[in-house]
Amino acid sequence: MFTTVERSYLETQLLARLATLAPDSTLQNSPVGFYVNDEFNTVDVWGQRMGRTKKFANVASHPQVALVIDDLASVTPWIARGIEIRGLAEPLRDLDPPAPYYSREVIRISPHKIITWGLVDGGAYTSRLVETRSRPTEAPA
Repeated sequence: MFTTVERSYLETQLLARLATLAPDSTLQNSPVGFYVNDEFNTVDVWGQRMGRTKKFANVASHPQVALVIDDLASVTPWIARGIEIRGLAEPLRDLDPPAPYYSREVIRISPHKIITWGLVDGGAYTSRLVETRSRPTEAPA
């Protein structure tokens, strides 16, 4: 799903921002941690009380999301770089978390479009659609 360059960049980042749409049509943008889930070709967002968050409720009513991971490679010269992942998200419950301090809920994002900037020399901008394979909504037992 991710190119080698994209994957290398994601492995250096710990924080992202998740944009969701609430049932009343207001937008929410939340700082989150994320994991690339190779088993399901998704990006998973975990948290300490994920099932009780507004973003989890928002995804349950409106699954379209955008996740941005970005940073500054340099300020002199100014070099911004990042990845935006647009797709559909599922709020899942009762899954084994990747760390003991996370709750058993996760927002699982299936990317449909990946946009990048500044990841290669010259600061190239790329945008591509992602083919998603059919997958179960929950992890195998």
